[in-house]
Amino acid sequence: MTGSAGPARFGSGSAPTASAPFDAAVAALLAGDHADPHVILGPHPATTGAAAELVVRVFHPDADAAELVLETSAGGAGAEAAALAMRPVGGGLFEAGIPAGDPSPRYRVRFRFGTAAIERDDPYRFAPVLGELDLYLIRQGTHQRLWDALGAHRCVVDGVQGVHFAVWAPNARRVSVVGDFCRWDGRLFPMRNLAGSGVFELFVPGLAAGALYKFEIRTREGALRLKSDPLGFSMEVPPGTASRVTSSSYLWGDGDWMADRVRRDVTRLPMAVYEVHLGSWARIQEEGNRPLTYREIAPRLVEHVKRLGFTHMELLPVAEHPFAGSWGYQVTGFYAPTSRYGTPDDFRFLVDHCHAEGIGVILDWVPAHFPKDDFALRRFDGTALYEHPDPRRGEHPDWGTLIFDYGRNEVRNFLVANALYWLEEFHVDGLRVDAVASMLYLDYSRPAGQWLPNRWGGRENVEALEFVRALNEAVRQTHPGCFTVAEESTAWPAVTRPVAEGGLGFAFKWNMGWMHDTLRYFARDPVHRRWHQDEITFAMLYERSERFLMPLSHDEVVHGKGSLLARMPGDAWRRFANLRVLLAYQYTRPGKKLLFMGTELAPWGEWNHDDGLDWTLGTDPLRAGFARFLEELGALYLASPCLWRSDDDPEGFHWIDCSDRDNSVLSYARRDGDDHLMTVLNLTPSPLPEYRLGAPAGGSYARRLCSDEPRYGGSGYATDEIVTTEPVAAHGLPHSLRLKLPPLSAIVLAPLERPAPQQPPAG
Repeated sequence: MTGSAGPARFGSGSAPTASAPFDAAVAALLAGDHADPHVILGPHPATTGAAAELVVRVFHPDADAAELVLETSAGGAGAEAAALAMRPVGGGLFEAGIPAGDPSPRYRVRFRFGTAAIERDDPYRFAPVLGELDLYLIRQGTHQRLWDALGAHRCVVDGVQGVHFAVWAPNARRVSVVGDFCRWDGRLFPMRNLAGSGVFELFVPGLAAGALYKFEIRTREGALRLKSDPLGFSMEVPPGTASRVTSSSYLWGDGDWMADRVRRDVTRLPMAVYEVHLGSWARIQEEGNRPLTYREIAPRLVEHVKRLGFTHMELLPVAEHPFAGSWGYQVTGFYAPTSRYGTPDDFRFLVDHCHAEGIGVILDWVPAHFPKDDFALRRFDGTALYEHPDPRRGEHPDWGTLIFDYGRNEVRNFLVANALYWLEEFHVDGLRVDAVASMLYLDYSRPAGQWLPNRWGGRENVEALEFVRALNEAVRQTHPGCFTVAEESTAWPAVTRPVAEGGLGFAFKWNMGWMHDTLRYFARDPVHRRWHQDEITFAMLYERSERFLMPLSHDEVVHGKGSLLARMPGDAWRRFANLRVLLAYQYTRPGKKLLFMGTELAPWGEWNHDDGLDWTLGTDPLRAGFARFLEELGALYLASPCLWRSDDDPEGFHWIDCSDRDNSVLSYARRDGDDHLMTVLNLTPSPLPEYRLGAPAGGSYARRLCSDEPRYGGSGYATDEIVTTEPVAAHGLPHSLRLKLPPLSAIVLAPLERPAPQQPPAG
């Protein structure tokens, strides 16, 4: 929130006019139980005495005395009249009458505590900052820039610098903003409930960036709850849980990227994603094994990602989370980049640097659940406000977390606006939406009798469906060129079909079926693979049902599964050979690609979030060759439009032969118009010196990649760099090639006369 609000409008609350109601309101204020302190505090028309007089009331429960320090128009800005002593009303409440001639008198309050004193602007002399339109949109659940209304914003009101606080707590009896600026005393800064909307706000003059704060909430039952700000833009470094006032001074340098982003169709561009957990990519051992900051990691990470041919990096959740062992998936600060690695502007620097080097940024985003930590969203105002009130819909049995109430307008607004916040404020390019299946099904991980059906008796979560569609439509309409990716592990139909056509509206879906089947196949001893060839070919039967992204993610190298290398069969040489073939298969089949960080190092052990990757592995000759292979595989992918431009086009892929079980050989072609590539996989350690393969066209083919080359750690089995077709029919094609297939290898062939390799557009 920037700029200045208009001049103060006194009497924004209605002062009680009768003695009994006034006494009751004062008693509620003194007891810390008043939802609209502006009714009593600040300036109000006097109800007794001189008609042309205002009465000003101020409150500090520990003060012995109070004085008003008035500004005089004759003295110019900041000029003071003599301090005016205020009459004690009792319990720390003071009042004084002032002339009503100036419609907007300005004053400060001086509280005395024995010989000590503090002086400050009175928060209760300022008019509301939020207007009726904000409140209307919040009630309707359609405030797409919710972060501009709620949260803590440094701003200028009536010429005074301070911070405007606003929070939604509709069932609270009283809300106060507390922090290090008031000794966390909830009596000092009670907030007003704007027009009974459930949105409490207060402008606190004099506060600067860096102040720590929370909201103290008195529930309907009278209990006190101390809560961090649901829309806090920064938080303490864990284990601290306070929100922090912040404002951005970052000057973006990615104008060209952002202008180009609007015109991009990511479905027709290459996408190879490097999945990163920022806290464990690299650490500084000499400084207590600390992780790199956002600014430290930016140049090193981006250079590494570019060298390996990735187009995007996907960050495991960076929204603030108290437990590092959740990897970011148990979010408590949905609007705050984690302070573990720096400030929000430091995170902006990381994204900006990625864009400067042509790398897109995807965030893992978690709207499916939130943890039960009591300082955060759980029973925020004493009621199930953000979570569904029935535990059969409001609690995750698997994760011990709570589930959002997707049917509530304000909750849906909180989540949709949060997605737009990361795209708008941090220039993020895409969101990978975590655990979509858990949102779609009411019986997800629940036995019979432990879930509530929808209003038609079904298992589909209708409210979650409406939320997901609203999310994807909001992204499409407000941020063209940005995209969403669903981690959806079931056969739910039309995940990537547009909302207007009855789909969910995601750009891509993680192909979990392909991942599970492929890893199961590659874990088998090659002697048994002939009996399981369907495991590796089955995914093509449903390939056109969605736009897919093929993940080999962090989930596949944790919880006892072993590293990818450790899951391959055989001795060390065969394991590396298998892993090279696996990645060649992933990169040359349809669909976008994702690899978890460290895959390039081929470690034996699983990922450990408490330590950095073991970069010394790169000195091992086999691993150095493997990293070189991944680098050249990435370069081939980027330079070959037939490997990415027609991913969702039925004409972009066809099997040459997927039925050679006896040899465990697979072959297929990728096509983009007249251009094409062929890939041949030998999935056993037996070389095949005379293998006839049907060719899509007659002529000569050049070997573009062979995973068995010695520089990759392969055996160096002799293969031909150029092979020419013969007029011998094979695999239903009139021309064929005679190939030498090395053991456990992938070969990629391209017509010798073919369009020159192209560099894809940025992004």
